[in-house]
Parts: sequence; C-alpha cells; structure tokens
Amino acid sequence: MKTATPDPLDADIAAYEKLLPSLKGSIGKWVLVYKQELLGIFDALELAPGEAVKRFGRGPYLIRQIGAPPTSLPASVMFSPSYST
Repeated sequence: MKTATPDPLDADIAAYEKLLPSLKGSIGKWVLVYKQELLGIFDALELAPGEAVKRFGRGPYLIRQIGAPPTSLPASVMFSPSYST
C-alpha cells in the first residue's frame, strides 16, 4: 500500500497561520509563502504570483490576503504571465 505524499501547501498554510499574529499590521495586503518561509508582503494580488514565478518557476505557492478567509480555487485556475511586471 502506498503512503500519501504530504501536500507542500499544508506545511505552507501551517507556517502562514503561525505568522498571522505578526502580520496584523498588514491586513488587506497579500503574502507569498513558499517552503514554509514568508517571502514577501505585497500591496496587490497581481504582484505576488509574478514574484513567485520569477523566483521559483512553477508552484505550488501559498498566496493569501491577510485577514481574509481562505479561498479555494479550482485546479484549472493558473497564473497568467500577463500579470507579471
């Protein structure tokens, strides 16, 4: 029987939740978490995936709006390079 491979986003979500108390001064901004590390706080959603792709190529990455409830997107939603700066 195969064991399930852990989802890397689960670890990133846990890291984000631990960081959340320290991010209260940035409510409404967007964070980028990759491999359990906070890589940036952004004023606009469009900036976070552009930075992630530029630095690391394909994801997955965790991008969350600070203070907003978690949102699930369908797997068919992908970052479009037209958003990058």
